[in-house]
Amino acid sequence: MALIDIKVPQLSESVAEATLLSWKKKPGEAVAQDEIVIEIETDKVVLEVPAPAAGVMAQIVKNDGEAVTSDEVIAKIDTEAKPQTSPLPVAAATPPSAAPAAATSGSAGAAAMPAAAKIMAEQGVNPADVEGTGRGGRITKADALAAAAAPKSPAPPAAPAVPAASATPTTKPAASASMPSLTIPALQSVDADLDLAAYTDRPEQRVPMSRLRARIAERLLQSQATNAILTTFNEVNMKPVIDLRNLYKDRFEKQHGVKLGFMSFFVRAAVHALRKFPLLNASIDGNDIVYHGYFDIGIAVGSPRGLVVPILRNADQMSFADIEKAIADFGVKARDGKLSIEELTGGTFSISNGGVFGSMLSTPIINPPQSAILGIHATKDRPVVENGEIVIRPMNYLALSYDHRLIDGREAVLGLVAMKEALEDPARLLLDL
Repeated sequence: MALIDIKVPQLSESVAEATLLSWKKKPGEAVAQDEIVIEIETDKVVLEVPAPAAGVMAQIVKNDGEAVTSDEVIAKIDTEAKPQTSPLPVAAATPPSAAPAAATSGSAGAAAMPAAAKIMAEQGVNPADVEGTGRGGRITKADALAAAAAPKSPAPPAAPAVPAASATPTTKPAASASMPSLTIPALQSVDADLDLAAYTDRPEQRVPMSRLRARIAERLLQSQATNAILTTFNEVNMKPVIDLRNLYKDRFEKQHGVKLGFMSFFVRAAVHALRKFPLLNASIDGNDIVYHGYFDIGIAVGSPRGLVVPILRNADQMSFADIEKAIADFGVKARDGKLSIEELTGGTFSISNGGVFGSMLSTPIINPPQSAILGIHATKDRPVVENGEIVIRPMNYLALSYDHRLIDGREAVLGLVAMKEALEDPARLLLDL
């Protein structure tokens, strides 16, 4: 027997520990070299751990949901063993109604979460009849509740099984990285990862925060507690940008292979203003002011796991096409959980686009240790006065939140005006005026 350890990758200095999500291999199953065997969630990114060698999964040292640290051994691979041709004897010998702690498997071979296994055992539900909706097809507590509440074919229609729902307020699901997915008959939950099963019985469910969500909460509270946040507003006529985009968008896409959006204009306008007012691009370190001679712009991106802010490095040196390609790449990586720690580290200024969700106006929160953040919103046709006449123009409200400890109102207001003027006359972005 030749055993090789699978270890936790080296985490960044700011990450003390991580959480195992779900194993993709079970003991006894064959593993190919570089095959992804587990995902590890930190407070910033989800890391994929490949198998260091081909062989058979010999032992899983750390189970789903456990906390781990850098270089910790989490499993072992036997490079000389042969894979089993059938499921593990222990799992095969365990009847569906056995002890709830056993991880029963359904028709597709998906494992059941401990809480789900307990409910199925109590209600006499066969795991083979339950379709798992959790990560990797795992049967969640929600799936078990739904199966238990479903009418049984031999039973009369008027007597559906409902006792499982009453247990929901007192039963805690096992710590798991995958959020339960429950079905709502009348109203869909805003959070796609967490849906309430039904409102008739007023169920509740307690779910641990993911590391990312806990980190977001911590940083937002830190920002509110340590910064003297003030927000200034302005409005911008987006017609010149819209006209320019409509004129060149087809040629732009053919030339560069990416669509010409609006974010590249906002990024270039922000860099334009930061050059004129360096305090907006600075930060506080103790009693010192750190002026950054570069422009690393954070772009707030929504993901299934929560808000992330990947960084456009040296945004002042990027073309419109470079910016659009980078932002499109960030969106795909955020959706798939592929953003690296390096892509999420640093930044001297941030932009948050609530307009993609329909926001009309908001006050964005500064991303420490930065000192300012630009919030952009939905562009809507509104009546405005031009040359003494009321006309309809596509208007966008801009919001600049800034740390008043460092930035006075003058710099903040003039900086936002500089962004407004650059957007209303895009030639300024090319001529640096």
